[in-house]
Amino acid sequence: MRTHTTSEGTQQGLVRWRRQQLVDSGFPLPVAARLASDSRYDLHALIDLVERGCAPALAARILAPLDDEVAA
Repeated sequence: MRTHTTSEGTQQGLVRWRRQQLVDSGFPLPVAARLASDSRYDLHALIDLVERGCAPALAARILAPLDDEVAA
């Protein structure tokens, strides 16, 4: 049996909260789950775009983090 540390539990709680905020804003659950678990996405910016009429999938594309590697 594995016990979770406080920081793991806090992180999981934060991801659940972010996911629920996205779902409540109109994101489909699979998309919300993916975005919520990636802290590089700005939750408030995603929700703001959707509230302004942007489709959730497009909002996710607009705010997608840049790759770590820069093309030569």
